[in-house]
Amino acid sequence: MTIEQLQKKFGIVGKSKEIHDLIDIIVQVATSDISVLIFGESGVGKEVFARAIHAASHRAGNPLISVNCGAIPEGILESELFGHNKGSFTGATDARKGYFELANGGTLFLDEIAEMPITTQVKLLRAIETKEFMRIGAETLTKVDVRFLAATNKDLQNEVDVKRFREDLFFRLKAVTIHIPPLRKRKVDILELVHFFAEKFAEENRTAKPVFSTEALDYLHEYPWPGNVRELKNAVETSIALTKNARISKEIFEQIIPYPKSGTSMNFPVVTRKTPEEVEREFIYRALFELKKDILDIKEMLLQKEKENLEIQDNPDDVQSVEEASKRATILALQKSKGNKRIAAELLGISERTLYRKIKEYHL
Repeated sequence: MTIEQLQKKFGIVGKSKEIHDLIDIIVQVATSDISVLIFGESGVGKEVFARAIHAASHRAGNPLISVNCGAIPEGILESELFGHNKGSFTGATDARKGYFELANGGTLFLDEIAEMPITTQVKLLRAIETKEFMRIGAETLTKVDVRFLAATNKDLQNEVDVKRFREDLFFRLKAVTIHIPPLRKRKVDILELVHFFAEKFAEENRTAKPVFSTEALDYLHEYPWPGNVRELKNAVETSIALTKNARISKEIFEQIIPYPKSGTSMNFPVVTRKTPEEVEREFIYRALFELKKDILDIKEMLLQKEKENLEIQDNPDDVQSVEEASKRATILALQKSKGNKRIAAELLGISERTLYRKIKEYHL
């Protein structure tokens, strides 16, 4: 089977040497049940590679269960992973299978593994090593046949050194380590990804595939892509949605993903002779930027309040003001994101798990 056929089968897009090398590794490790740790910056497509490993394995006909360890509140993560029996805790009105049981015979992919609490890491290690676990509230062990894949955008060795991640679990997971390079280090893949996302978007929305100007493609090729493949996908889809004709120019990407300019404010490019549609789009972009600025200002206020609280620990009124400010910031982020917790967490600069904790703490 050629590289191109393998890429089509696995859904991995790119013609760089790095991508070809990664596909070779996938083919080698997929035939066994060895654990694989996938490392890469946020947005590089770690789950795509996990799905490719599963698709190339003898477990392909069985489930692949993906778990975002950073998005599940700490208090319920153990129940989500291992399940629980009826009546095992308040609210457990029925018995429920956890992700381990749901993945039986297939693959369990643990994304953002570095966000998992230490106490849960202990139970996870035992479950990986013995292929058995105990539901919450159960008295007997449950056996499963599961292959484990994990992913992180953090340096796990550093997390081990600072005691935020168990060393034994780290060594157990890193039997094989796959490193996915960021998009800025494999620019040869950018144009192929652009056409792939454009074709897929057009197919899903039953529209004509757009044509990108040479200047637009050059702009995309030179852009640094801090958000990697995810950011590129969003930029391509947004450009199609905001363009009424089938030709996409450089100017639309200058508005969607403007280059950062050192020493200048992050204002959007000034376009002369704007159409009503362009004026409306620019208004939306500016509103989003101002929203982000408001949230950053609130965060700065919270940091200042926390500093004041440390300096005058004997004043309970200041402690209360910090809590109130934190609550107001959380409420504002949820309102501005229209209840989307992922976006709200990004605005606040915290993990989704921390946001869930704040929602519960503030009874929101």
